Amino acid sequence: MLFPMDLVFVTREGCGLCEKAERALWTLGIPYVRRDVDRDPELFRLYTLRVPVLLLGEEVLLEGAFGEKDLLALMERWQESKGGEA
Repeated sequence: MLFPMDLVFVTREGCGLCEKAERALWTLGIPYVRRDVDRDPELFRLYTLRVPVLLLGEEVLLEGAFGEKDLLALMERWQESKGGEA
């Protein structure tokens, strides 16, 4: 597996940083579930000032301004941690 399938992208409508991060996810074909921080009280409590946020379970993988380079580096670290599995 190239990357985990249960990623959650925490975003906010009208957020420029979120839009940039989401474009990078789309461009790289990384699957994720999109969650709006303003529609979920728990996400709002945890991440309101930190969006965009990319989560795997409860682990924050990336937050704030991130793009393709950051996602590629994350994917590389993920593969290394899995022993280079494809």
